[in-house]
This record gives sequence, structure tokens and C-alpha cells, in this order.
Amino acid sequence: MIPPIASKFVAGETPAEAIEHVESLNEGDVKAILNLLGEHYEERPPADEDAAAYVDLVEDIAQSDVDACISVKPSQIGLDVGADVFEENLERIVSHADDHGVFCWIDMEDHETTDVTLDAYESLATEYDGGVGVCVQANLKRTKADLERLAPLPGKVRLVKGAYDEPSSLAYKKKERVNEAYREYLEYMFEHFEGGIAVGSHDPQMIEYATDLHDEYGTEFEIQMLMGVREDAQFELADDYEVYQYVPYGGKWFSYFYRRAMERKENLLFALRAIVGR
Repeated sequence: MIPPIASKFVAGETPAEAIEHVESLNEGDVKAILNLLGEHYEERPPADEDAAAYVDLVEDIAQSDVDACISVKPSQIGLDVGADVFEENLERIVSHADDHGVFCWIDMEDHETTDVTLDAYESLATEYDGGVGVCVQANLKRTKADLERLAPLPGKVRLVKGAYDEPSSLAYKKKERVNEAYREYLEYMFEHFEGGIAVGSHDPQMIEYATDLHDEYGTEFEIQMLMGVREDAQFELADDYEVYQYVPYGGKWFSYFYRRAMERKENLLFALRAIVGR
């Protein structure tokens, strides 16, 4: 059982608990992106096991009739074992999701995985007529070229600022420069993408900029935020825009909770208050 201190950021250990959380979100017009926690498997059996768990999760979503999709990490389904393992498991998941009308996101990890992830996305987005999405990171200097490649494709693209500690030769390191790139890429997406834009940010300024671009270009978009971060804002935004909450669950919750608690001061204060019972 996940302790109360972690339940702010993790929906539970089982698919049933995650689905229950999604039901509560849907009541407030917020949709969900379900993610089974796990990553960087260096052997095939656990990668295949998590791929099978995603196949089962797709059926749970379809049977429960909640408004949710899924998101998978390449290293979780075999990329560290081999690109062929990753591609095989991803195809299996996306095919099953397509059969059940469930959208599938592919998360982006560090820069060494970008090419193989985008290649897989391009192939599957075309094959499954846009039923798949991918994440790109504004801090990477290559992202403008990647967006130009992705713009003509069906599917969705999520823009985030980027959380990996990448080398300065490949990534912008200063916060101000990353924010500048994020705005630049958002404008490019609203101008050149025919919908399929996901604004992955908790930054009120970036969300406001996206809504302004929506008013200017009329391009459809959605806002994506993490479970446990600015949840009041998520429900407020859902009154006017399509909002998705990224909902992690599963037995490997501790390392994820630790990252969330440490990355922002208010998250750490929440954790400390829970520990001391205040």
C-alpha cells in the first residue's frame, strides 16, 4: 500500500486504483494519461512483462469507459535491451490500444534515445492514423528540426521544457534560454501543426502564451500536468480547455515520489508536513 505521503503524486499500486483516480478526475472534466511506473530494464523479461501490463491496462480503460489514455517509456519496454525489443513491444501496445480506441503516448527520455523514439513514432503514427503521440523537449537544441519533421505527421506532439541533465553542447542550460525556446517552439507548433498539440507545462506564463496562440491561430491543443502539481489550476483550466493529468501508478512508486518531492520547494514542504503530522 502506498503511504498517504506519496498518494498525492501516485494513484496507487494497481490498475484498479489508478482507474478509480481517473473516475474522480473525469468528474471535474479532467482527463488522464496513465503511466505504469518502471524504466531502464536491461533484460527482456521485465520489459515484456510491463508491455503485457499495458495491454491489460488498455482493456481496463476500455471496459471502465473512463476518459483516459496511456503513456509508455521506451526504456521500460525494452530499449536498453535493444531497439528491436522496444519496437516490437511498442507495436504490440499501440496495436492493442488502437483496437480498443485508446490513445498511446510515447514518453521521451535522454538525448541518446531521441532518434529511435522519433523513428518509432513516425512509423506508428502513420500506420495507425494518428493514434499515437510523442514528447519533445525544448531544452534540446535539435528540437526545432524535430518539430519540422513531425509537423506533417498525424498524431500528437507534447512539448515539455526537459528534465534530463544533458550536455551543454546539445542542450540549453539556462532557464531563461529554455523558456525562450519553449515559446518559440510553441508558436511554430500553433502555426504549422494541424491540431495535435500538447502543452506539457505547469508554468502559468507558458500556458497563458499557449492560450493566446490558440486565440490567434485557432489551432486545437491540450494542456498536460502531473498528478499532485497545481491540481486546482488543472480543474480551473478544464472549464475552458482540454486538460490531461499525467497519472503514475504501480509498485515502483518510491523513486518517482522522491523525485517529485525534491524537485520543487512546495512539494518538499508537503512531504515534510505529512511526515511530522502537521
